Amino acid sequence: MSKTEDKKQDKNQPDEHKLIAQRREQLEALRKSGQAYPNDFRRDSLADDLHQTHAESDKETLESVGIRVNVAGRMMTRRVMGKASFAHIQDMTGKIQLYVRRDDLPEGLYADFKQWDLGDIIGAEGQLMKTNKGELSVHVDNIRLLTKSLRPLPEKFHGLTDQETKYRQRYVDLIMNEDTRRTFAIRSSVVDFIRSYLKDDGFIEVETPMMHAIPGGAAARPFNTYHNTLDMDLFLRIAPELYLKRLVVGGIERVFEINRSFRNEGLSPRHNPEFTMLEFYQAYANYEDLMN
Repeated sequence: MSKTEDKKQDKNQPDEHKLIAQRREQLEALRKSGQAYPNDFRRDSLADDLHQTHAESDKETLESVGIRVNVAGRMMTRRVMGKASFAHIQDMTGKIQLYVRRDDLPEGLYADFKQWDLGDIIGAEGQLMKTNKGELSVHVDNIRLLTKSLRPLPEKFHGLTDQETKYRQRYVDLIMNEDTRRTFAIRSSVVDFIRSYLKDDGFIEVETPMMHAIPGGAAARPFNTYHNTLDMDLFLRIAPELYLKRLVVGGIERVFEINRSFRNEGLSPRHNPEFTMLEFYQAYANYEDLMN
């Protein structure tokens, strides 16, 4: 980080500390009122499902049908325009807009809503609608603060761009970057597919020990640890190979494991000391069978 960036960060730091202090005061007030973390709000709709289902519905159709929904998520944007506001909340599938009007809410609730901060998690009830510009929205008639966010979100126009922060605070990266959330979803789908493919082919999934008495299975430097009860040195595994082969000897002729391994070596975006690996073994087969 350059000296200019350091100075800029130092300049912004007191402001962030002040914002956090203010939010803590708000949280303390919520605690005293018994409304800090309500757990009785029931969401029945996700943002992407609503967009997929009602993308083709026009404004008049939605008004005539009167579809009520309960949505919840993190408030990412808000535009206050006197007695009415627009806000976007983000759940695990995407974003949806809220249309919040003072006259539609219980007395005093709109004033509370305007005091909430970006990053707060809120729940909203109301009727689906489309704005004059055609954006699917929820016309809110009840809204609740579900979780108070203590730290402010990164600046919305530039988002989270610092790579170091992305790695060290992945939760912030997930909040701010749709591509990161998509990567997590794709990874999960890939692992599910591999697991299903192997199981459909007769393989049995197992979990073998993470701590080994003797490091083996690959030429790599292990992480050392110590087992107090057994009074012995152990090593975090660098590969599951030896235990998987023992299972083949024991009669499990098709076996696989998808799990973590540890190698106390270099660190880069392509090489991490802790990583997930797939390893499988099949009896009565050669490399041609595996390629097929």
